[in-house]
Amino acid sequence: QVQLVESGGGLVQTGGSLRLSCAASGRTFSNYAMGWFRQAPGKEREFVGAINWSGGTAYADPVKGRFTISRDNAKNTVYLQMNSLKPEDTAVYYCAGRHRYYRSSPDYDYWGQGTQVTVSS
Repeated sequence: QVQLVESGGGLVQTGGSLRLSCAASGRTFSNYAMGWFRQAPGKEREFVGAINWSGGTAYADPVKGRFTISRDNAKNTVYLQMNSLKPEDTAVYYCAGRHRYYRSSPDYDYWGQGTQVTVSS
């Protein structure tokens, strides 16, 4: 069983930055791919980006060049660095984990509780 806890959300102005963290329990974190998803009010949950167990990353088109995912296996933590934030980035952000390789669909075994990110215009 893996438990995921996100932190770092908040209110930021357009153009600002935030860094989300997702801390994982368990000793096999390094074997997991970690994904970030977000869900805005009235919309479906959407893929933001992900990182494989080996460090390979992928990003959704709306965030490419602005968001960066990294991981620190020694700390069992994955990060989502968000720069040049826009009002349309406002959503609840979730981290998720699955074995080895990421997917852009929500086909993950473990989910965090989510953290709110609000970007004011």
